[in-house]
Amino acid sequence: MIKIYPLEWFDSLILNSFDTDNFSVKISEHELENLSKTIVSESKKIKIHIKDSFFELKSKRQIRLHIRKYHTSLVFLIDRVVEIRMIEKFNSPEFFRIFDLIASSLDDLVSFVEIRYSAFMSLDQRVSHSYFSIWKKETLEALKNLSNKKENTEEIDPELEFVVNLLAAPLQSCRKSKYTYRQILYYREIISELEKLNYPITESESFSNLDLMLIRMNFNCREYIERLVTRIGRYLEVFGNLSERLENLLYFCKKLSKINADIRLTFNPSQQNLISFLEYWFSSEIRYAEKKAAILMQEQLGATIEGEFVEKADSKLECVLSGDQIGLILRATDEARIIKAKSMNYIFKSIVPYLSTPVKRNLSYQSVRSKSYNAEERDKEIAIESLEKIIRKIKTY
Repeated sequence: MIKIYPLEWFDSLILNSFDTDNFSVKISEHELENLSKTIVSESKKIKIHIKDSFFELKSKRQIRLHIRKYHTSLVFLIDRVVEIRMIEKFNSPEFFRIFDLIASSLDDLVSFVEIRYSAFMSLDQRVSHSYFSIWKKETLEALKNLSNKKENTEEIDPELEFVVNLLAAPLQSCRKSKYTYRQILYYREIISELEKLNYPITESESFSNLDLMLIRMNFNCREYIERLVTRIGRYLEVFGNLSERLENLLYFCKKLSKINADIRLTFNPSQQNLISFLEYWFSSEIRYAEKKAAILMQEQLGATIEGEFVEKADSKLECVLSGDQIGLILRATDEARIIKAKSMNYIFKSIVPYLSTPVKRNLSYQSVRSKSYNAEERDKEIAIESLEKIIRKIKTY
């Protein structure tokens, strides 16, 4: 096993020598030259040490851990150099030369590790500040070029502009390079896909070609998801007929099922996958539409049955109790499991249409059922007295 720390010299130079309290702000030309030679020499030694240690390790797991530790340490040192360079105390050409040489040497070592041992690298490794700075500049330029793709009317496509702004926003507000290779790879792939799209992006009753691409690329940006769901919801509101609304929801689901989304890719690792969210949203909307349609159908059927009983007035049984009191007794028989049915609503619908009261010929089972939950004390007393009268009568048999 390797028992020495090969980055010790760089670590000591950056973290200890440039300590803002102890370091002298004066440096001679001779010291500068010697330091430059040492930096180059140490960088060569580290490369040799990495290559030697690679062959000393036997398992792929050890090699992978070894390479990733080197990469993480080098990125940390580069970031620290960038932070020190911004300290006012070191604001001089001599120090800038030193910092630039240190950063370039460490960058060279990072590139050496990434290129030579790419098979052992992880996409979740964080990129260095210098790598991020170059990539950020290139990416913002690429996004700017995308925004300039105009229609024949010389107007920027609003949907494309919205997506481009969402992609650019994190880069424009990012002060520190906390991006991983996986995130950078995602940006490169989605920009490449945006460049391949046919423009202008036409309006679509379902998903536009831009939407299809973004769903496939798992562009799970919260602002985009809210905009997409709002747009679909607004389109569905046009259909007042529930069957038409349900038909369109199923059409959306069919389109969604044909999208081969890669959930390994993601814009925001902390957010739910876009296609999973949309599938849940559509299934919720479908369940709501189905339940609402079932309720309306049940009410229509109940109204039809009730109408039939009204026509057959002779078939009704007169009860001396009021509708509220009847409701209390029926509710109690259900909750006490004296009468067993698939639902309380079914009990009311099966019995109430056959009853009438001295003051009301036609009773609504919905009304009787709803009033059973808000009964007055007097109605409770009369219902209890009626049941007690039945008990007394049964005792005489």
